[in-house]
Formats: sequence, structure tokens, C-alpha cells
Amino acid sequence: MSPKEQKAKVKQVLEKHRRDKSLLVDILQDIQAEIGYLPKDALQQTNQALGIPLSRVYSVATFFKAFSLTPRGRHLINVCMGTACHVRGAVKVLEKIEHELKIKKGATTKDLKFTLETVNCVGACALGPMVIIGEDYHGEMTPEGVVSVLKQYN
Repeated sequence: MSPKEQKAKVKQVLEKHRRDKSLLVDILQDIQAEIGYLPKDALQQTNQALGIPLSRVYSVATFFKAFSLTPRGRHLINVCMGTACHVRGAVKVLEKIEHELKIKKGATTKDLKFTLETVNCVGACALGPMVIIGEDYHGEMTPEGVVSVLKQYN
């Protein structure tokens, strides 16, 4: 997406929310949904349109784990590292995903297809190890099962 297109998307989001600074979190969520992440220019455009300090916009954008200041892959992978998943082999599953995608946790593949992250618990302990890709939950994951699951997202 070009900078001009990004600027137009941000403007649409700001107008949708009537430039209401009390809706900053909602505005940032919508900008990220449109662009895929929160680029610096979008944050500056938001701060200027809402008349609030840029530091406040950055504070909100960096406080919530759901926001990203860097481009994310089309598919967000979360590997649960909670106690139940950990003892059932989540570390080996994570290592296999890192090996297959040639990235470490916290990184995005060069083709912007996948972003790999870990979470502390997804609340599905009986099904661990859990791997969540987008909205899809993959339970009882094994290192051997990683390749076939990743192929579903090509």
C-alpha cells in the first residue's frame, strides 16, 4: 500500500470515529485492520487530527500487545507457552516452526506471510500444545504435525 493510500485509509478511519480522541484505541485498531500495522506516518496523522500529543498515541500503540509498529505477516502464529503446553512439548513445536519458517519468535517472514509469536496461555490446557494461526486453533500439536498445518496457509 502506498503512503498516499495509507493516508487516505487513516483519514477514513478518523472520520468514521468523528475524530473523537476518547476513541483512540478503537481508531488505532481500525487503522491496523486497514493497513496491517501502525506505521509512523499514520500515528503522526492521528495525533495531529485528534489534537493529542504524539507521545500519548505511541503510549497506547505500544502498551497493547495487539498493536504492531512493524509490518506483520498475513497469518499471525501464536504458540502457547503456558505450563500445560510447555510440559507437553510446546518448546519443540516452537523450534520446529522457527526452523520451517526460518525465523525466530517475534519475527516476520520476508514474504510477509507469517509472523511468529508466543503467548502465556490460551485457556485450552487440555488440548496442549496449542498453536493458533489467525482464528484457527490447532491442539495437541507435535513437531511432526507443524509442516502439514503450515501448508494449510499457503
